[in-house]
Amino acid sequence: MKQKIISAQDAAKLVPDGCVVAIGSSSGLNCPDLTLKAIGERFATEGAPRNLTIFSPIAAGDMYGIKGIDHLARKGQIEAILAGSFPSGPSSLPSPAIWEMIGRDEVAAYNLPSGVMYDMARDAAAKRPGVLTKVGLGTFVDPRVDGGKMNEAAARRGEVVNVVEFAGETWLHFPNYFPQVTIIRGTTADERGNISMEQEGAVLGMVDLALAARNSGGIVICQVKRTTAAGSIPAHRVHVPSTLVDYIVVDPDQAQATEIAYDPAISGEVRRPLSSFKPEPFNVDKVIARRAAMELVEDYAVNLGFGISALVPNILIEEGQAEAVTWAIEQGAVGGVPLTGFAFGCAANAQAIFPTPQQFTYFQGGGFDCSLLSFLEVDADGSVNVSRLSSRPYLTAGCGGFVDITARARKLVFSGYFTAGGLQVAAEGGRLHIRQEGKISKLVPKVGHVTFNGSGAAARGQDITYVTERCVLKLREDGLVVVEIAPGVDLERDVLAKAGTPLKVASDLKLMDARLFRPEPIGLDLAAAASGRPSLRAA
Repeated sequence: MKQKIISAQDAAKLVPDGCVVAIGSSSGLNCPDLTLKAIGERFATEGAPRNLTIFSPIAAGDMYGIKGIDHLARKGQIEAILAGSFPSGPSSLPSPAIWEMIGRDEVAAYNLPSGVMYDMARDAAAKRPGVLTKVGLGTFVDPRVDGGKMNEAAARRGEVVNVVEFAGETWLHFPNYFPQVTIIRGTTADERGNISMEQEGAVLGMVDLALAARNSGGIVICQVKRTTAAGSIPAHRVHVPSTLVDYIVVDPDQAQATEIAYDPAISGEVRRPLSSFKPEPFNVDKVIARRAAMELVEDYAVNLGFGISALVPNILIEEGQAEAVTWAIEQGAVGGVPLTGFAFGCAANAQAIFPTPQQFTYFQGGGFDCSLLSFLEVDADGSVNVSRLSSRPYLTAGCGGFVDITARARKLVFSGYFTAGGLQVAAEGGRLHIRQEGKISKLVPKVGHVTFNGSGAAARGQDITYVTERCVLKLREDGLVVVEIAPGVDLERDVLAKAGTPLKVASDLKLMDARLFRPEPIGLDLAAAASGRPSLRAA
């Protein structure tokens, strides 16, 4: 039997110059950090491996503790990076090293939809001619817009996606990348190299990335927390078979997630009582999330994104509606209670932890009912930017699964504040009080980065709602329409005059329910919504 267990330092020596390296990770989840650190340290001492192309469907590491891709963020080590997302964090912390490199044009950086990148891995493994999809048409991924390019270095390097005509329709074609090295992570490896993931918060697309390297003549390195004797792992618990694993790196200190050594609820090994979830503090974030929750209907399958929308599951618990909908998170959790903070991307009490690539297939084909997402900017035709702020790009992670999810979603609810830059608001006595107006309108003539194309969505008949602290808008054929305003808000002064783009007003303009602006439960009833009645019980 071949000895597959090696040190991280020996694994680093297996990465040749100029190769494509695929990394399996989701920010601080499943990050093979020890192995990436060893590759970075080898470069620091030997100057090798250099000129790597990184293929990372979701961000590898973050800026809070697990560094991931930042271990490799040295001039000369990475030549290009294709990533579904990048490490990001608050302005109070230093920007990630990879963003510094991107800003200095020291690496050609591309941001592509996470689901499409997993599709690319499968097509590379199967020797198909690349991904043909409508996901990304009309967004920044479309080469007629930005082609996913994040800096001038990428513009000089060239396109990684093309527009093609096939069967009388317009498609995006993503050519294959063939990894010479894939680095993935699991929990336990047996002596033969079979990998289980019993303590991981998600299984991601480890198999897809491993197949891409194996079938391209490359190698697969898997980092694990522990090893066991051959045959110890039950066959149904093996996520990556030994035939796909060449080398194993053991890190007994492997953290389950950033700043979380191990929490069995994250990996579905125990069930948390609903009483253990603390109510969200009453503030204006909660007001927005409550109003977003009112867009849901009992028995919906609902995708959930980052930001204010991530508060909605806890609001449903407070309202006695925890089981009313089934959540579906891009990392693969189905059901349960999606978690926030460093465990974002996981769910407690999940019904299933689905492989991420299959979850994205579910999203791309529009099999779910609704998605709750956030926005940085919204423009005149309803397009949304969530992926890049030109002034401070490191505060954003890129598109992640946003483009995959929004491509064919039946119903989308985007949540965020109406203005930014000094905004001070409070919810008191059933009304919204604007203490100080923000300096920057988040409703703009044209978004800086088209992560979601509003005109295309309107043409497809998607149901699009935008929830802010002071008003609710709908996307209709003639543009953005204000359909509700908050009690205490003046339509002309606080909404129309503060928008950076003209807005229309519904002829039946309504007031947002005053209960949203009080700390008590609002009486949410998603079963009533399923029957066509108001989603709030009578006061």
